[in-house]
Amino acid sequence: MYSAFGSTRPWMAPLVRSVSVRRGVWRHVQPQPQPQRRQWTASQAQKDPSGLTVHRARGPAEQWRIRSSATGGDLMRVYADLSKGKLTAFVVLTAMAGYAVAPGAAQVGTLLWTAGGTALCAGSANSFNQWIEAPYDAQMSRTRNRPLARHAVAPGHALGFAVAAGAAGIGALAAFVNPVAAGLGAANIALYAAAYTASKRLTVANTWLGALVGAVPPLLGWAAATGGALSGGAWVMAGVLFAWQFPHFNSLAHTLRADYSKAGYRMMSVTRPRLNARVSLRYALLMFPLCAALPLLGIADAWLLLDSSVVNAAMAYCAYDFWRRPDATRSRRLFFSSLAHLPLLLILIMAHKLVQEAYYGKQEDDKK
Repeated sequence: MYSAFGSTRPWMAPLVRSVSVRRGVWRHVQPQPQPQRRQWTASQAQKDPSGLTVHRARGPAEQWRIRSSATGGDLMRVYADLSKGKLTAFVVLTAMAGYAVAPGAAQVGTLLWTAGGTALCAGSANSFNQWIEAPYDAQMSRTRNRPLARHAVAPGHALGFAVAAGAAGIGALAAFVNPVAAGLGAANIALYAAAYTASKRLTVANTWLGALVGAVPPLLGWAAATGGALSGGAWVMAGVLFAWQFPHFNSLAHTLRADYSKAGYRMMSVTRPRLNARVSLRYALLMFPLCAALPLLGIADAWLLLDSSVVNAAMAYCAYDFWRRPDATRSRRLFFSSLAHLPLLLILIMAHKLVQEAYYGKQEDDKK
């Protein structure tokens, strides 16, 4: 319908009269009916990845609302997602590496309680992180399917899980391992959930805080094996994990820099990309002296220098290539090389520790 103002717009619907220029007379215009709110039917109900029944509200901004609570296996999957299961497993493995490299005989009971307590502390820290960052996770392609971002669980429920897991983890370490291990577990939760998470939107120094978080698990494992004593070898193992995280994370952050920028995170890859590549190379090179310190401290035999240098050189070359020309191809190459680097290096350290112990054991037998 046309009037003196051209085609009728929605905001003109309440008008009951308009001027017709062509006829030169007043003409009555019927108000346009408002569109009805869509009523959702069972056919429009969908299942999200956690198995929850949700209704999808279509429109410029898609919103999800929970229609049923997760139970049983669905709830376990939600808890695993809140804990970032793969990352938690990685944290436990690095703690077990610290336990294995530490001097002294391993005790199965202590080892299992250490693994369980570490897993609970790591799951708690990751859950606190998601509870705080839910609005920003929803803006990033990589994180928008996390439980809180997709509304698979209520924020209060997630917070309760984080508190319960943290309390259980710290309690288990204090009761069945030792107070030092429990203190390190608590420190890891605080560093990750408070210091690191808060700093991500403030300063590029957040990467160094995140690396400190990653350096704690080997210390925790070492303390569990030695009754709380942290000798030089413990700090070298922590240094290895600290240094490794820069080529690993910085290469990943370069690939995800558009997502980080959209969510407002102040990452080196976003604000200072050249520094991001330079720091990756710097800490990749630091792996050489850190590995050389282990034989000097009597943690492993001297052949570790040769083996570890080959593994370190492979990652250092990728870091150098990334520093020389930081692009998507080279950042991915460095990222995947770091994924292979750390497990290989930890296996080499543990193997050479066994060789060292066997050699000294043989010498003592010969003396007898």
